[in-house]
Amino acid sequence: MVRGHGQKESEPPASDLFDAVKAAKSDMQSLVDEWLDSYKQDQDAGFLELVNFFIRSCGCKGTVTQEMFRKMSNSEIIRHLTEQFNEDSGDYPLTAPGPSWKKFQGSFCEFVRTLVFRCQYGLLYDGFPMDNLISLLTGLSDSQVRAFRHTSTLAAMTLMTSLVRVALQLSVHKDYNHRQYEAERSKGPGQRAPERLESLLEKRKELQEHQEEIEGMMNALFRGVFVHRYRDVLPEIRAICIEEIGCWMQSYSTSFLTDSYLKYIGWTLHDKHREVRLKCLKALKGLYSNQDLTARLELFTSRFKDRMVSMVMDREYDVAVEAVKLLTVILKNMEGVLTDGDCESVYPVVYASNRALASAAGEFLYWKLFYPECETRTVDGKEQRQSPRSQRTFFRLLLSFFVESELHDHAAYLVDSLWDCAGSQLKNWESLTSLLLEKDQSMYLGDVQESTLIEILVSSVQQASEGHPPVGRVTGRKGLTPKERKIQANDKVKLTEHLIPLLPQLLAKFSADAEKVAPLLQLLNYFDLNIYCTRRLEKHLELFLQQLQEVVVKHAEPAVLEAGAHALYLLCNPEFTFFSRVDFARSQLVDLLTDRFQQELEELLQVETGSSFLDEDEVYSLAATLKRLSAFYNAHDLTRWELYEPCYRLLRKAVDTGEVPHQVMLPALTLVYFSILWTLTHVSGSGASQAFVLLSDLLLIFSPQMIVGGRDFLRPLVFFPEATLQSELASFLMDHVFIQPGELGRGHSQEDHLKIEQLHQRRRLLAGFCKLLIYGVLEMDAASDVFKHYNKFYNDYGDIIKETLTRARQIDRSHCSRILLLSLKQLYTELLQEQGPEGLNELPAFIEMRDLARRFALSFGPQQLQNRSIGWKSRYLTGSSVSSKHICGDTWSTVNMCICFFTGPSRRHREDISSSQEESLQLTSMPPTPTLTSTAVKTRQPLGGLEEMEEEGGSESEFTQG
Repeated sequence: MVRGHGQKESEPPASDLFDAVKAAKSDMQSLVDEWLDSYKQDQDAGFLELVNFFIRSCGCKGTVTQEMFRKMSNSEIIRHLTEQFNEDSGDYPLTAPGPSWKKFQGSFCEFVRTLVFRCQYGLLYDGFPMDNLISLLTGLSDSQVRAFRHTSTLAAMTLMTSLVRVALQLSVHKDYNHRQYEAERSKGPGQRAPERLESLLEKRKELQEHQEEIEGMMNALFRGVFVHRYRDVLPEIRAICIEEIGCWMQSYSTSFLTDSYLKYIGWTLHDKHREVRLKCLKALKGLYSNQDLTARLELFTSRFKDRMVSMVMDREYDVAVEAVKLLTVILKNMEGVLTDGDCESVYPVVYASNRALASAAGEFLYWKLFYPECETRTVDGKEQRQSPRSQRTFFRLLLSFFVESELHDHAAYLVDSLWDCAGSQLKNWESLTSLLLEKDQSMYLGDVQESTLIEILVSSVQQASEGHPPVGRVTGRKGLTPKERKIQANDKVKLTEHLIPLLPQLLAKFSADAEKVAPLLQLLNYFDLNIYCTRRLEKHLELFLQQLQEVVVKHAEPAVLEAGAHALYLLCNPEFTFFSRVDFARSQLVDLLTDRFQQELEELLQVETGSSFLDEDEVYSLAATLKRLSAFYNAHDLTRWELYEPCYRLLRKAVDTGEVPHQVMLPALTLVYFSILWTLTHVSGSGASQAFVLLSDLLLIFSPQMIVGGRDFLRPLVFFPEATLQSELASFLMDHVFIQPGELGRGHSQEDHLKIEQLHQRRRLLAGFCKLLIYGVLEMDAASDVFKHYNKFYNDYGDIIKETLTRARQIDRSHCSRILLLSLKQLYTELLQEQGPEGLNELPAFIEMRDLARRFALSFGPQQLQNRSIGWKSRYLTGSSVSSKHICGDTWSTVNMCICFFTGPSRRHREDISSSQEESLQLTSMPPTPTLTSTAVKTRQPLGGLEEMEEEGGSESEFTQG
């Protein structure tokens, strides 16, 4: 019988081995030894315990009893176990989630390996029923239950690998025995020991029998499990088979490294699952890495080489990386196998976006093109420095490859791909710069080669200085290790010390070529600029500033000018001791450009309309000067040179006459643009309030009011602010108007006068915002941010808010009620978030909110018929938008009760109110044309006693006037 949790006490208990292996806390060898001791005492019970261990490892709760094992065949036992297996969850120990199962597979395999190891010297050949165990595992591996098939295949393949190691040991012992026997037999008749010869022969016979037994077990496992499971529907099972056969070939190549076994790996290279292909490539890499085995792989290589090469372009990056690494190993150990066409399939991968793949391709490229010509020799395990000739050869080969690849914008990617395998050569900046400054005609580089070498120089400097791949190349690393950061810092110092003296020479040599000068100027981005001071290299700084000025005056290309302006920006740091010198050089350069611009501008402005215009050279010169100034204005504050006014005159002439050349107008506009931006950087927050008032007036001017009175022709000018601008206006109001109200004195002290002035300013801002609401410029829902402060700021702004509320009610009574409810909802939500749902009734803030609801209700007056319809809407709104499981019932009932002030008592004698009276309160048109906030005459009123105005309408004049 097979049983689950409800086992009978008369039946043997489930194996303790499973729990011990799952815990993985005890030494595995001790665990196996304990089981062996119990097995020797009772072989049947011990073996049954081992069988149940494998059954439980499959996730099956059933148990094989002694009676079942005696009377039933393996297939019948497996069928009974299958009937009892619960597959509802789909999880079993090998796939179950959670930390307790994380290490189970490793412990399970370790147990099997240790079991074979402890049995290999006797018990394995002396009565241990290994055939029964193999038969059981073979049957389980053929089950339709995934857990049985997966677990038993893992056990069988691990058992096979362990037996392969035993067979290898037996083979070694047989060879040793054979040598001993031949040595003894070769002795003379007087020295030969017949007893020893007979003993050696018996030992050989014993080893041969053991080897035959092991080979029989291996053959049964291979034919019974591997041949069927290497193509299983489950990719995890296929991956196990391929991984283990690779181990067999490496450890016991004499028996397994044959084409009859290699074909299984070759066929599986086409597997559709990533993990299986990856296992194939790793197994092959292990085989090709051993030069002693490569001769036996020639037939396999010729048959499956094309597939291995094509896998370089596998859609899975880790598979492609392993394919490139495999081809690199083949390239190293099997000369002439890879053709030029095969290699050309790998070369483009150095520009791949995935860094691991590109780096693997870079190593392949290095071993194919550079290593044979630039071999670095090692002495006593240390790599010797390459000779200058070898280093130059490396860079010439690199130039040749880069130029032929025709991907001239990707030097940084090529350098990064080679960085891991050829970093020492790429960081040899002495050789790089000597090639660029070479004066020997025989060593002269062509124009394209010089440009390419400069790109490589800049890319290698950037890689060494920043320590991370170029933009767009994916890497899984989060940052540099402490050791890598230390190397990066040392490299940055070395490259700076070497390049600071040579940079002026490089600029001088290539100053006429914009394509070469621009990247050279970028080198300054990666320098440790403090070295100019600490190493006393100020004279080289002087030379660089001179060359920079010559380059700027000579070129008008944007790339050169931007690089030059940024280089000067890096040096213009006030913290540097040489700042004054650099600032002086900058002033000299800008003075030169400004004087030239003024002179050329006057010549242009003096040309009369309709007369002969400036020639092309003069136009080009003016445009170039403007481009230089705009490039430097982008990185430096040139406000003190007052370039805005002359540019404005130039643009005014363009507007008035239309005779200013297009190539002059664009850089002039750019100059004006940068001038405005730099001016804005000096603007303080003191003018924010005035800006808000002016913006409010502008929005009011271009509101729908401008087309009233038959002026439909102005409709294209109507402007509705975007939601983001409306939000900014409301945020400004919250930050600058609705601030904590303070106590005002009697106005006798200077401090009181200041407070009164500030309050008038805030009232002015609020009035401007409210006019935008009333005149339809802003969404009326934004009024909720104003109305919710009605009570709290009543003394300061009560009249303005009340007038806004009155106008909103006259425009749309129903919409106004929804806005008031939205205000209450916002207040309640804020209070709930701050205080929680418990005990809100007693809080002052809640009482204040209730008073606000009552004030809102009173503001609607005695029109109860209309209020009742509004009340129904309010009940719907509160019920649909504020309901939450976190809201206290009693608390919200109180708020709901306050809102019910809108509805009033339901009395029949109020139904005789005439419809004419109700319609008289509705406005069918917008309010009259408003007065602008910034130009209105302010009517100053005493700020005290505003409470009396609550039920009056006396604030309209101040509201409309600002």
